[in-house]
Amino acid sequence: MELIGRGRDADVYALTAGRVLRRYRSGGPAEAEARLMAYLAGTGFPVPHVYDANDTDQVLERLEGPTMLTALRRRPWRVAAYGRVLARLHDRLHAVPAPEFLPPSPASGSGDRVLHLDLHPDNVVLTPRGPYLIDWRNAAAGDPACDVAMTVCILRGVELSPPEALGTRILLRALLRTTHTDATPGYTHALPARLSDPNLTPEEARRLRRALGG
Repeated sequence: MELIGRGRDADVYALTAGRVLRRYRSGGPAEAEARLMAYLAGTGFPVPHVYDANDTDQVLERLEGPTMLTALRRRPWRVAAYGRVLARLHDRLHAVPAPEFLPPSPASGSGDRVLHLDLHPDNVVLTPRGPYLIDWRNAAAGDPACDVAMTVCILRGVELSPPEALGTRILLRALLRTTHTDATPGYTHALPARLSDPNLTPEEARRLRRALGG
């Protein structure tokens, strides 16, 4: 199989035309993710179609198009527009009631909406049908403010060149101005949850604390 993507927890391989295999390297909630994606697809939210899943693997629809991160690097002048796309994805997702099988998370606060909790440009694929949201490992039920705040926490901790840092500030400003959710109360849960993430490097944690006062 051809390796076509590699994340912190999982690898993605090309299968037959139109399908990919997403495999967790050390085990993961593949079946739980697949169940949630099927639920979201039933509400009309843009997620890849799930063909099969077990404890570690998912066979998914292959989405055609770049990630938003790739598109930003190609067309940085569209950064504010992409921030508004992130806002609309948050708002669409937070209109969806959490199913009974979706557990709450320490990062999610109280609430009954579906939260992604990893909604950033590298998890958005810009297809001809519109943006699709991928990688649902961290999803939980909770307060939408925590989801928007987590996006801010993720992006403010990333190491960037000065032009990229400016672009990120513009992206986040557009996101926060466009979304219907006030992120402010969400930092109470999102910031400590992000700082406790074992995948976070010490340098990322330092930048995040400096940016948000954690």
